[in-house]
Amino acid sequence: MKQQRQNEQEFAFIKEKIKDKPINKRRLLIRAGYNILCAIIFGAVACVVFVWLRPYLDEWLYPKKESTISIPKDDAPQEEEEEAETEKREEEQVKESPTEPESQTVVVQERLEIEDYQELQNQLYDIGKQANKSVVTVTGVTSGIDWFDTPYENENSAAGIVIGNSGQELLILTEKKVIADAQEISITFVDDTVVSASLKKYDGNTGIAVISVPLEGISEETMNQVEVASLGNSYIVQQGTIVLAIGSPLGANYSILCGTITSSNNEVSTIDKNYTIFTTDIVGSENGSGVLINLKGEIIGLVLQDYSSQSDRNTITALSVSELKQVIEDLSNGRDVPYVGLRLSTVTDEIAKEYSIPKGVYIKSVELDSPAMAAGLQEADVILTVNGEEVKTVEQYNQKIYALNPEDPVLITVKRQSGEEYVDLDCIVTVGVWK
Repeated sequence: MKQQRQNEQEFAFIKEKIKDKPINKRRLLIRAGYNILCAIIFGAVACVVFVWLRPYLDEWLYPKKESTISIPKDDAPQEEEEEAETEKREEEQVKESPTEPESQTVVVQERLEIEDYQELQNQLYDIGKQANKSVVTVTGVTSGIDWFDTPYENENSAAGIVIGNSGQELLILTEKKVIADAQEISITFVDDTVVSASLKKYDGNTGIAVISVPLEGISEETMNQVEVASLGNSYIVQQGTIVLAIGSPLGANYSILCGTITSSNNEVSTIDKNYTIFTTDIVGSENGSGVLINLKGEIIGLVLQDYSSQSDRNTITALSVSELKQVIEDLSNGRDVPYVGLRLSTVTDEIAKEYSIPKGVYIKSVELDSPAMAAGLQEADVILTVNGEEVKTVEQYNQKIYALNPEDPVLITVKRQSGEEYVDLDCIVTVGVWK
């Protein structure tokens, strides 16, 4: 009996039902909300980190190649080479000239008509029209408030020349004074398309500047109408060379004027560099700008009327482009032009003999607050060496200085007059940048 009750109890225990624990919906909702919040926070943090790191990852994985502009340089003719070529030409002329006429040459004169002159003019203007594809209008906008609290806005415009395409930007050469203190710079292309631009670099010495226009802001239609100008060799330009002035030599852009070089051996002394000036018989404006081109359409001079004398204000004058190519290349690549602060001239054999001056590079003046003045260089010193290398001409001095970078120290050895004698003196100059 006892055993039977025990079996019944065990059977009753086995027959009991186990109920599931009731679900706490509130706790599940809280946990689900917490998980969603964590996921949102994690996603937001991951997104911010990715956006922040992406430029660095792109730069590391896909480094951009820096595009630089390279301008081929021209070799300046040496005096000995010029004399040798002149003698050679004279000898050839003597050989070709017969002592006795072997045969009689019949000269047939053909009368030129007015139509022939017009055809020649048309051909010259065709050269100018083709070159005008490299011309743009540069506009600088300045704004402010006058004494009467009235806002004002001024615009200055001048011609610019497309001198390079780096693959990322279009580079335009113009004068710095056009965009001085400008808050906005715009470029107008030959098809009247207007785009925004920015100043890349300028040279405080010559006053020329290079402006940058991103290619992404220029339409394909406009790019098809624009050409990069070709810089020619101005060392071979002589008196009587036929040239064309394009840009805005008379104040109106895309003008074309024809004329000849009236002088090619004048020189202007600027800071650390002397430049050849071309004078022409082309009538121009005192505020004219642009370039001179040869019959191949190549630029051989930059029209910078600030360098013309008072008597030449009504005619076009230009600086030799071959002597400016290094400056243009440096500005196009965003490099500052080295600055020492000297106005110089070459002491030739004749000058050395006549004035009893040592041969070398004569210092005509030292700019105030310049690196040269800080180093102790003085007027009437004669430069003998730059960093231990001999310099005999201003051109050689310029090549040494242009190979340096701002903040570089340079050792300049000069001869300075002390009584009736000249003594050697070393000066260490820290190269600067003229703003």
